[in-house]
Amino acid sequence: MSFTAPRFLDRRRMLAGLLLATQVAAGPRPVARPPVVTVLGDSITSGLGIPGRAAMPAQLQAALTRMGVVAMVRAAGVPGDTSGGGLARVNYSVARDTTLCVVALGGNDLLQGVEPRVTKANLRAILQSLRDRRIGVVLVGVGAPTLFGAAYAREFNGVYTALAREFAAPLYPNILAGIGGSRQFMQGDGIHPNAAGARLIGDRLAPLVAQALRSIPAQTAIR
Repeated sequence: MSFTAPRFLDRRRMLAGLLLATQVAAGPRPVARPPVVTVLGDSITSGLGIPGRAAMPAQLQAALTRMGVVAMVRAAGVPGDTSGGGLARVNYSVARDTTLCVVALGGNDLLQGVEPRVTKANLRAILQSLRDRRIGVVLVGVGAPTLFGAAYAREFNGVYTALAREFAAPLYPNILAGIGGSRQFMQGDGIHPNAAGARLIGDRLAPLVAQALRSIPAQTAIR
């Protein structure tokens, strides 16, 4: 027994050492990372006139957290950006680690009287670029008022419906729905939401974003 026991212990040590060496060679296991949601937009999404912590992307982050949805929301709004401006920067403003992109452009097109067909072509190119990069999309529209002309408003509003159908993308039809024209939710310029308005947008958009995230396979990364 005095000779057998040490040999048995030596074998156990040898096996343990081999197992440890195998684990070290294999490296750390990939761990799930939170999906990144990038908000590509203009001054409404950048939070013009209000602190960044009160802007729509931050409010969307907070709303998702309250829902128990683990995600990291990244703001990529540029004041004054049109759909053409968004197209010009989509490939670098929407980083490659993005899982889902909230495309919220068109308000400045509307203010500048851009032809709906031009806005549609720009947005289609943005959505196609994101699709080619395997990035999911939630499309956020802008409601054109009839003061721009009934025909123009109808054609402009139809841009978002048509593109959402073409790309099978979830659609939030009007970013200012329920808050436009309200002193409670809008800043004095009548164009940009205040903190309360941004929170309302984030709260209403969160379920659509959460649903879209659930339809995208989980991603992993090595920490």
